Amino acid sequence: MTEFSDALVLFGATGDLAQRMLFPSVFNLFCEGRLPKGFRVVGSGRSDLSREAFQALVTQSIGEPAAGCESNLQAFLQRLHYCAVATDRPEDFDRLATVIRDAGITRPGFYLSTPPSLFGPVTQGLARARLAGPSTRIAMEKPIGHDLASSRALNQTVGAVFDERRVFRVDHYLGKETVQNLLVLRFGNVLFEPLWNATAIEHVQITVAEAVGLEGRVSYYDGVGALRDMVQNHMLQLLALVAMEPPSSYTAPAVRDEKVKVLRSLRPMDAATVAAHSVRGQYTAGAIAGQAVDGYAQELGAGSPTETFVALKAHVDNWRWKGVPFYLRTGKRLPERRSEIVIQFRPVPHSIFAGTSGALEANRLVIRLQPQEGVGLSLMARRPGLDRGGVAMRGVDLDVSLAGGETRRRIAYERLLLDFIEDDATLFVRADEVEAAWTWVDSIHDAWSAAGTPAKSYTAGSWGPAAAAGMIARDEASWND
Repeated sequence: MTEFSDALVLFGATGDLAQRMLFPSVFNLFCEGRLPKGFRVVGSGRSDLSREAFQALVTQSIGEPAAGCESNLQAFLQRLHYCAVATDRPEDFDRLATVIRDAGITRPGFYLSTPPSLFGPVTQGLARARLAGPSTRIAMEKPIGHDLASSRALNQTVGAVFDERRVFRVDHYLGKETVQNLLVLRFGNVLFEPLWNATAIEHVQITVAEAVGLEGRVSYYDGVGALRDMVQNHMLQLLALVAMEPPSSYTAPAVRDEKVKVLRSLRPMDAATVAAHSVRGQYTAGAIAGQAVDGYAQELGAGSPTETFVALKAHVDNWRWKGVPFYLRTGKRLPERRSEIVIQFRPVPHSIFAGTSGALEANRLVIRLQPQEGVGLSLMARRPGLDRGGVAMRGVDLDVSLAGGETRRRIAYERLLLDFIEDDATLFVRADEVEAAWTWVDSIHDAWSAAGTPAKSYTAGSWGPAAAAGMIARDEASWND
């Protein structure tokens, strides 16, 4: 029987992600009584904070507790501990071991909300301090490396201390309610799965649009770009969930086995195909929601070849998806924040409605991930009236919110943290998934380098370079704008 972790040991506890997402998520779980009895949180960072100062920092990050949770705040704060750790000082890990032991913690879960460059040193420090026992596990935020070679090296370093079953690689998109609903939509409804293939589906679109620019990520983002920052993890995880075969069960091994098959089936790009199947872009000055914004080079303070937008035409070379293009699009300084998956079905093979008034349009399923979560299905229907010149037709939309009966909108990290604590790896990424994704992404980067593909300019507030619309238009399709 799997034992739950009795503590969350958070490296990077004074960082932005911990303050915005992780501490509010843990507090919400505590308020709902979902954490194991006696559960503790140990924060760690380079800053030398007292326990009281750390409690004040967490209080600030939580903000105003939700209705009914006010009385829980003081009880939660009493479960907090802090230990400053510099990864280049072995004695700091020894002090952390003492804090953990004195708090009565025996099954800690280590969560690394740190730059990837610290994953190896933290793991090795835990091993030297004898904190990485068989009852512990470790979680790491993306990115896992910056290419295939570095991801393999990182996986090997962590794998030398924690076996793969105890390594949880975090992609917060997998914690979103609608992403999880994608599996239920496909495999819990008999009407979709028989049509979920090349016979009935013409193409798939996946869009992850951001209205923000660099937003304080200058040192990280430049030199990384949209392909490595968004496509390698978030977007390929969405693609894998859309394209995967039915798993034998809803368990971590079964689900992740099917996802990795999809990623290994992605057709690599080369210098001969990359121009037709990809578009790189970089935003220039423009306007978002009526407000003037600088271009990327202005925000950066220098010119750069880094792409802030990428559109791709991907192919999954297997029986189910033969000939079906998957169009991926992501970028910064686009008109709005929006993430969605569009399943474009093929038109009916023959229309029986001669003289029809109004176009007979193919069905389209739109799965909205953010900002509002829901599912929309476009159908054809007869327009009411006494038609005499042929059946008058119109498109109608079935629109379903997936908010359900939740009284509040959950943070995606609540589900991921609880699964991590309870040792459920279904919504986490396995090493071979990471490496399969990097293999495909590296083929695109290498092809761009070989072909000398530049980043085309696009005005902030637009939907990217005109070439992105042209790429999909060559297939007589268009983006769902």
